[in-house]
Amino acid sequence: MRNQEFEKWIKAAGIRAVKTIAQAAAAGIGTAAVMGQVDWRYTVSAAVLAGVLSLLTSVAGLPELEK
Repeated sequence: MRNQEFEKWIKAAGIRAVKTIAQAAAAGIGTAAVMGQVDWRYTVSAAVLAGVLSLLTSVAGLPELEK
């Protein structure tokens, strides 16, 4: 039973992290485009960091997995 719970958590946290990465990348690209040039290294690193922070935040709990 524990393994199934962990798999559900990994899936839910992964989906959240991917969404967060996409949002951070879109924000970085949009902001940089207004300024005239996209720094892709900064945009990718900020998006990846946002994904890692999302996973760490998910350790505290995911409302979609609450019973």
